[in-house]
Amino acid sequence: MTDYAPSSGGGGPATVDLRSDTVTKPTAAMLAAIAAAKVGDDVFGDDPTVNALQERVAALLGKEAALFMSSGTQSNLCGLLAHCGRGDEYIVGQLAHTYRYEGGGAAVLGSIQPQPLPNQPDGTLKLEDIAAAIKPDDPHFARTRLLALENTWNGNVLPATYVADACELAHARGLATHLDGARLFNAAVASGRTVAELARHFDSVSICFSKGLGAPVGSMLVGSKALIARAHRVRKMVGGGLRQVGLLAAAADHALTHHIERLADDHALARRLADGLAALPGVTVTPPQTNIVFAQVSEGRGPALLEHLKSRGVLATGLIGLRFVTHLDVDAAGIDHALGAAREFLTKG
Repeated sequence: MTDYAPSSGGGGPATVDLRSDTVTKPTAAMLAAIAAAKVGDDVFGDDPTVNALQERVAALLGKEAALFMSSGTQSNLCGLLAHCGRGDEYIVGQLAHTYRYEGGGAAVLGSIQPQPLPNQPDGTLKLEDIAAAIKPDDPHFARTRLLALENTWNGNVLPATYVADACELAHARGLATHLDGARLFNAAVASGRTVAELARHFDSVSICFSKGLGAPVGSMLVGSKALIARAHRVRKMVGGGLRQVGLLAAAADHALTHHIERLADDHALARRLADGLAALPGVTVTPPQTNIVFAQVSEGRGPALLEHLKSRGVLATGLIGLRFVTHLDVDAAGIDHALGAAREFLTKG
C-alpha cells in the first residue's frame, strides 16, 4: 500500500475518515464567512446573522419560523417538548435516533413516554402499527400526541407516498408530526425534490448543518410561530441560550449557499465505494441512496477488517455492520485508498 495524502481536510496527513459526515473541517471560505459575521446577543434577539439564517431556513422549508440550536439532539428534544407535555407520549421507531441515540431526553427531561414501533427495512413504521398504537382518551393511558419519523433513514430516503399517508393518518387522529431531518438536504438531492416538499406534511422539522453540509456546529428547528415560541422556552431551560451565535450561523449560511448541490458528489463517492466493496470476496453491501454505505463481512471478519483499515489510515465504524460515510473532506483518491486497504485484507492468504 502507498501512503495517501488527502486533498482537503480529513483527520490527518494519512487519514481517510469515513466514520461520519460530522468530522468535516470548515473550508477556508467558510472560515472567512465566520470571520466576517456581524453578531449581536441572541438571547436579546439582536444577532443579525442568526436572525437572517432563521428566516432563510423557515422559508426554505415552507414554515413560519425557525430556531437555531447547538445540535440535532437539542433540536429534536426541544421539538418533542414543544409538542408534548408530562404524561403525553410520542410514537417513534424502535431504531430511530430520537428514541435510541439521544439519551432518552424526552422521557428524562420532559416526562414524555415514547411508544416505539418496529422499523421496517426502509425505515417506515407500518400504518396499521401506528393506528393500533394511538391510545384512546382514557386516564389509564398516556395521551398520544405526536408521530416522529426520520428522513433519511440509514442513508435512504423515506418513500414520499408513505410520508404523506403516515402524516395524514396522524393528523386525522389528532396527532402532530415531527421529522428528524438531520440529513434532509441529502434526501432532497437524492430524490430531486425540494426540502419544502419533503417537509410539508410535518408540523415541525429538525435539520443539521454539521453533517453533510459541513458546518462545524449547528441545527435548526422549524415549524409554526407558536411551536417555535414554545421551543424557545424549552431551549432556554436546557441551556441552549446563546450569545454571539452569528459566528456559527455564518458557517451554516455559507453551507446552505455553497454545499447543497455538492452533496451529489458525496453520493457518487458512496456508490463508488459500495461498488468496490461489493466486488470483494465475502462482502455484502446495501446499495446506498445517499452518502452512507453499509456492508457485512462474512465469517465475522468485520472487526478485524476495521482494525486493518485503521492501520492503513482509513477510519470507519462497526456498530451496525460496517458503516462508511462520505463527505466533503473525502475525494475519489481517498475512496480508492480505502478500497485498496480493504482488498489487501480480504484477499490475503
